[in-house]
Amino acid sequence: MTENLVSSVPVPRASDGDWEWRPSLQSRVLGGALRLTMRPLIHRAPSHPVPIRVARRALDRAAALLPTDRRVRVERVRDPHLRTGHVMRAEWIIPESADDSGAVLYLHGGGYILCSPQTHRPLTSRVALDTGLPVLAPHYRLAPEHPFPAALEDALAAYQWLLDRGHQKIVIMGDSAGGHLAAGLAGEITRTGLPEPVGIVLYSPWVDLLCELSVPHDKQVRDSFISPFAARRVGKLVAGLEIDPRLHLLTADWTALPPVLIQVGGDEVLRPEAEELARLLTAAGGRVDLQIWPGQIHVFQLLNRLLPDADEAMRQTATFITQALTTPDTQPDQGLTVVA
Repeated sequence: MTENLVSSVPVPRASDGDWEWRPSLQSRVLGGALRLTMRPLIHRAPSHPVPIRVARRALDRAAALLPTDRRVRVERVRDPHLRTGHVMRAEWIIPESADDSGAVLYLHGGGYILCSPQTHRPLTSRVALDTGLPVLAPHYRLAPEHPFPAALEDALAAYQWLLDRGHQKIVIMGDSAGGHLAAGLAGEITRTGLPEPVGIVLYSPWVDLLCELSVPHDKQVRDSFISPFAARRVGKLVAGLEIDPRLHLLTADWTALPPVLIQVGGDEVLRPEAEELARLLTAAGGRVDLQIWPGQIHVFQLLNRLLPDADEAMRQTATFITQALTTPDTQPDQGLTVVA
């Protein structure tokens, strides 16, 4: 994965010219604490509708207690879509002095079964503030009540909502399962002939719902947070009775996408999936910047107010988005940048 390296995102560099990022003390302590507490809980978590709904409500109530940055305005969007037959619901995050040159579509993670735009407001607000762009975070339908492709249909409706309002320069973002959804949406946009996004950002993407790469890797890293065995159980709920071929990103027929930034923790179990997706997209003629952050947990960017590592990752995300917006019509050179 080190052939045809092309640099596109400025990164911190040590005096010897090689990029080096040492995990902060805060991130090391957090990773150890999660390995002893959250991982055993997630590993044994039941994958039944009732406990999932309980966990969903608990997360939403906890998120409601967190203050929203006063420098952004949160508007509720409720727009009926005749094409899909249901209502598109979302949060519209608008920063002070919003820039109308583009917009960000953010698809939250949570295994396709948990979380909401409210739980991920620390990410969407930060993106809006760093870039000056409005961010649309849809309430896409969740499994097991709504198996795939319900989430993809809702993501596509949200993308169309942005296009209908004149936003021609759109960056698609997603974390974890939202990263899977973002990549799938990019492929669906290409297949349906819609105007393409100018850039794609994936945080710790859950690329393979069958976890064929992450299960063996788990023995090497012992991820502090994610259990691939629990993720595999959840993946079956997402897929439903009929396996939609659009779920299988690793066997998809990719065409060249706009520039892609992938950030993944060096010690997390989903790292091999992120690396394989980067390889496939590069082989298809795309340009991918793969940043492997040493010692970081799954979607560490959520803690950008607490971890110096997450703060720096968000800064680099903003740089990538700014560059994607300012040079959207230039065909990027094919290549893969690996930063580890």
